[in-house]
Amino acid sequence: MTAVLTEAPTHAHSRILAMGAARGERAVPNDDLIGPINSSDEWIRQRTGIVTRTRAEKETSATDLAIAAAKEAVEKAGIDPSQIGLVICATISNMQQTPSMSALVADAIGATPAAAYDTNAACAGYCYGIAQADALIRTGAATYAVVIGAEKLSDVVDPTDRSISFLLGDGAGAAVLGPSETPGVSASQWGSDGSKAALVGMNGTLTQFRDGEAEWPTLRQEGPSVFRWAVWDMVKVAKKALDDAGVAPEDLAAFVPHQANGRIIDEFAKQLGLPESVAIGRDIETTGNTSAASIPLATHRLLQERPELSGGLSLQIGFGAGLVYAAQVVVLP
Repeated sequence: MTAVLTEAPTHAHSRILAMGAARGERAVPNDDLIGPINSSDEWIRQRTGIVTRTRAEKETSATDLAIAAAKEAVEKAGIDPSQIGLVICATISNMQQTPSMSALVADAIGATPAAAYDTNAACAGYCYGIAQADALIRTGAATYAVVIGAEKLSDVVDPTDRSISFLLGDGAGAAVLGPSETPGVSASQWGSDGSKAALVGMNGTLTQFRDGEAEWPTLRQEGPSVFRWAVWDMVKVAKKALDDAGVAPEDLAAFVPHQANGRIIDEFAKQLGLPESVAIGRDIETTGNTSAASIPLATHRLLQERPELSGGLSLQIGFGAGLVYAAQVVVLP
């Protein structure tokens, strides 16, 4: 007689219970960066909306930022760290390929022996992590999960690069997810298009650097093409996420896009037809573009400034190198 596997206890839904944040210790104004790229404070403000960005000290790692953000989120969630069954870190700037950042974070927050793994989906990484944590909680693989976007992009910046270097900052944002009797995370619209991989990414490989064939790899982008892709193609993804969630723009309390560029955020909101009642997460002016960390950082700031948004619906969308993208509607903690 064939044995039948015992079915794992499942949860009907999940939701975000709390957020945490950590930013680089130094505020770096535009004037500190304009010399090597032959630019100006005015040009950077007009083109990107950035006045200053946060960057970490040399001795601070992306993992350090991730741990600080995760600790705040877990404390706010009011759960015992031993209840956490899953830790996911989204990052492109872990300078140590292994062990994973997630395993170190899990240990630091007292979540051992939680399952832990890193994911690389660039600026969409946090939304990828939310989609995975939601699915794994609902299938019973974990009861509580921590999702972190953590980056120290100053480690992969070329100060002379005019395409992206002045945009980038350092920080980490974290969310604790747990079971819910009502839906707290909608179905995710996510995907990729590797045929456009050359638009954003590293300008070399570590093996090329090792062999003396290239300088230390740093980030580059083809700005105009990325702008068009973000504004036109990604708006369609955001609209599909709203449709699949059964939500109209006027039902939203907030819209939190990846903090790629202030002009992209403005055009995105316009194309979506968001009413004035929808609060827009804007963290780029003083934090910069922090890739996987940007959405949780912007959400954390928005909830600090507008606590009355708690419990409302937020549309979040990340998009970047790969090219990859992900969008979903979440209930704000």
